[in-house]
Parts: sequence; C-alpha cells; structure tokens
Amino acid sequence: MTPSADVSNLSGGSSHTSAAAGLSIVVPAYNEAAGLALLHERLCVLAGTLRQRYGLACEVVYVDDGSADATLSIARGLPPKAIDVQVVSLSRNFGKEAALMAGLDHARRGAVLFMDGDGQHAPELVQQLVSHWIDDGYDVVYTAKAHRDNESILRRMGVRTFYSLINWGSRQKIPEDAGDFRLLSPRAAAALRQLPERNRFFKGLASWIGFRQIRVDYEPEARAHGVTTFSPGHLLGLSIEGLTSFSVAPLRVASLLGLLLATVAFLFGLSILWETVVSGKSVPGYPSLVVGLMTIGGVQLIMIGVMGEYIGKILSEIKARPIYFVAEHSVKSADASAVADKTPQTAAE
Repeated sequence: MTPSADVSNLSGGSSHTSAAAGLSIVVPAYNEAAGLALLHERLCVLAGTLRQRYGLACEVVYVDDGSADATLSIARGLPPKAIDVQVVSLSRNFGKEAALMAGLDHARRGAVLFMDGDGQHAPELVQQLVSHWIDDGYDVVYTAKAHRDNESILRRMGVRTFYSLINWGSRQKIPEDAGDFRLLSPRAAAALRQLPERNRFFKGLASWIGFRQIRVDYEPEARAHGVTTFSPGHLLGLSIEGLTSFSVAPLRVASLLGLLLATVAFLFGLSILWETVVSGKSVPGYPSLVVGLMTIGGVQLIMIGVMGEYIGKILSEIKARPIYFVAEHSVKSADASAVADKTPQTAAE
C-alpha cells in the first residue's frame, strides 16, 4: 500500500458523461427476508427512472451478512428487471462495517450508493442524491436525519456527546446525524477502497477522504417489517468502536482526567500541609487515605481500559486478518437475464 494515491483520472461527476460509469447500489442485509422483495421492486423502478433520465446503468449488490432467516434464498431469487443483481453471502455475521466493505469491493460500476435493507432509506430519494452527483458535481452526497424529535432525551444527549467527542481536535469533522445512506462518485469510491485498516468506521472514513461533499436532510421511513436489532447496549458498543477506530479523544479525556486528579491531589496536599504547619491541627489519615486510593485506583482502571481498546485495535491491524470471507457469490445480468454463478470464494481482499 502506497502512502498516497492518485484518483484524478476518475470522474468526479462534473457532467452527464459521469453517468457512463454507472451506479452500484450496495444493500447490506441481516435477517431482512420479510421486506427484501418489496425493496427490490422499488429499486427496479428506480433503476428504470435513472436509466431514462441519465442513461445510468445500475446494479444492486445484496450482501447477506450471515442472516439466520431466509434472506439469502430470497436474494438469490430476485429477478434482474432493469437492474443487474449481485448476491454476496458472507460466511458468518461480520457486522455492518464489513458488509459495507464487501459491497464496495464487489461493486462493478463507477459510483457506489449505500443504503439499508430495512426500507427506511427511500429509493425515491436516490434520484436527488444522483442529481447532486451528476448535475452538481459533488463526489460525496450523504444524508442526515432532519431532526430527532421522536427520540428520547437520553438518546439525543448520547448522540450529541458522541459527535462532540469524535470531532474534538479532529481536522476533518464528521457531520452530526449523518448516516450510511450516501453516494460516492467513482473517484470517491476508489479513494475509499485505498484505505487499508481492518477496524473501519465508514461514516468517518467517507468524510476523511475529502472531495466535494454535500448534506441532504431526510425523514427516515418506518421500518417495512419487524423491529431494529440495535439495542442501547449494541449502540453503545458501536459508539465505542467508532471512537476508538477513528479518534484519539478517549485518550485525551483520560489524560485530562489524570491531570485533574493530580491537581486535586496537589491542592489537597497543600491543605493538609497548611492545617498541620500553620494551625497545628492533625488530619485523620485513614478516611482520606482510603478515599484517595479508591479515586486513584478507579481512574487508573479507566485509563487502562481505554488504552486496552486501542491496543486491541493495534493487535487486530497487526494480525491483518481479512475483513470478511465470501461463502457464495452470484451475478444476474439485466440485459440477458443470464445467471453467472461464481465459484465460492474463501477469502476477501
């Protein structure tokens, strides 16, 4: 991997000629069997509209992230009506970040669009994202929730705290409330493929690559079926993963906490010295000693935990294991409606 990469030879989307590169729509799916067929019908209609308006050839890449239901079998049977269909089945559940990377790796067109498989990302909004890319020349068109009025105060405070921490001292800010529903021009997609890290935080990386970016506010639609699998604990875990993968803010917080504790201990020591030398009072030692030891021990454990998260990330990068494994991969062409099954792959690049 070279320390720099040149993607200037790829189009950024400054004219209608950019449509010649085509568009790959990546849909990671985990237990989305109930709504996958309906989503595919909407994508087929979208593909026909984009072809008619821009002459844009489209494909959809369904990435089955080790689903336990019939998601894979349903994806295999989806017809290639006006849109090429790829089905990439991972060997197990590797997580959404790995599924997004698998879709990016297998995308055959120039531009890449990421959207969820639960129906909350409206395919009709894609026309606006494509317009910003082709007509306005933007390389990264990302969406963000227009508001969070329907969420609890605790969750809104948690989101605000997360983005404040991850953007603290960062040169490239991550837009607040931005989601994975976004479009990358050919050169932006090529730049994202150049990033070698295993511990990926897609929202951060898509912002870090730079280029011309624009925000589109939207209202997420209601889930087409079922309920979200992202519990508060899961969201907290993802937040920690994002922070430690893309920011050094936790280390800075630990350093500031240590500095604060040292300052308090120094001032407390001065107060003890003052009372002993000046006023002649003796300070009881046991309670203050126990409180001090417990405080110092707690802060040290917190710091060790924070450092452990980063050490774990370093270990993962050193091992250099593949981000995912592909168990099955098939392609259906919309032109000839021919199915070309590829041999199962055992590793991912």
